[in-house]
Amino acid sequence: MKSKINLRVLLAASCSAWFVLASLVALTAADLPAGQIVDHVTCATDPSQSYALFAPANYTGSRSWPVIFAFDPGGRGRNPVERYQAAAEQYGFIVAGSNNSRNGSPEFVHAVEAMTIDVGNRFHLDPKRIYLAGMSGGSRVALFIALQAPAGSIAGVIASSAGYPDSRPRKTLPFALFGTAGTDDFNHLEMRQLDQALTTSHHLAVFQGGHTWLSSALAVEAVEWMEVQAMKTGLKPRDDQELDALFTKRSGVVMQGKADKDTFLAAQSIADDFNGLKDVAVFQARAAELGRDHAIRAALKKDRDEDDREEALLRDMASAAARLEAEDERPSALGELRQRWKDLSAQSKQASDSPQRRLARRVLGALSAGAVTKDPDYLKIIAQYRGARPTR
Repeated sequence: MKSKINLRVLLAASCSAWFVLASLVALTAADLPAGQIVDHVTCATDPSQSYALFAPANYTGSRSWPVIFAFDPGGRGRNPVERYQAAAEQYGFIVAGSNNSRNGSPEFVHAVEAMTIDVGNRFHLDPKRIYLAGMSGGSRVALFIALQAPAGSIAGVIASSAGYPDSRPRKTLPFALFGTAGTDDFNHLEMRQLDQALTTSHHLAVFQGGHTWLSSALAVEAVEWMEVQAMKTGLKPRDDQELDALFTKRSGVVMQGKADKDTFLAAQSIADDFNGLKDVAVFQARAAELGRDHAIRAALKKDRDEDDREEALLRDMASAAARLEAEDERPSALGELRQRWKDLSAQSKQASDSPQRRLARRVLGALSAGAVTKDPDYLKIIAQYRGARPTR
């Protein structure tokens, strides 16, 4: 509870401080090179804290700038800053990645406090356009901050490969959410469930890959999506030139795409995102037409069925592990667990990509990341089949 109270006070105070210090920031920002990544910026208020930083080449203190505060699970601030650099340069964002906030550290609140205050003192930030981003445990940090912050103080969160810190599903959020997950990501199911539950502004992008930061290209898409949301809600003045370019870019995917599930989802997304900003009647009609296609409906159902299978498999594995405590059930439970791990391991190593291989990799990753058993026999099975251990 103490950290939550501190965080509320912190963000409220930081927003106020950034606005008051606007006339001073040009001097402090001049100490840092613009247009390139700075790996280590020491926080003036707490020299034990530092962050990686990128400011656009055309930065000036004469106007306010949106900012992305980012959190890597290993405290490697350059990782997110590199991913967002191209988007930040193109759309005029400052990006700061903490070098101290990392998985397992209870001191992340201090890292957040030191970094946000330091960046706010150095740069002229737009208090209406504060964004958070993170990957895995860093994503949970970003969402924790956003959920505890005063309403309206966070414009959006870009959550890569992990969702809420309390795992509690939500229908609405007071900020826009752009999620990403890899096809082999052990938190893929979690991100899909998060996406399906939300009714407020959100988007989920799934890419070929595992449990990792989004690519620079996908980071551009995420920032572009946030730009549209900002114009839609009035956080950013309408920019017709930018809006037309983004609308044209995304429209091409639908207009040139074949009649399949991906085109349906893209048309639906354009209709939702640009509604009120552009004429989206064509995309609403296209989404409605494709939504009636039997093959597309079957493909969507197949995705839901795969989610159900993954959830059931994880539940069955947890149930078998719990049976290890019962002496009379222990032999059969160990046999079941060994066979399941063996089968999943074999499926995960298949040469060609397939839904079965992706599911096996996700389940093995989830079981490895969540393995907290002290049972020596089960630990041997896990060590034999899991490979490199991922982190959440």
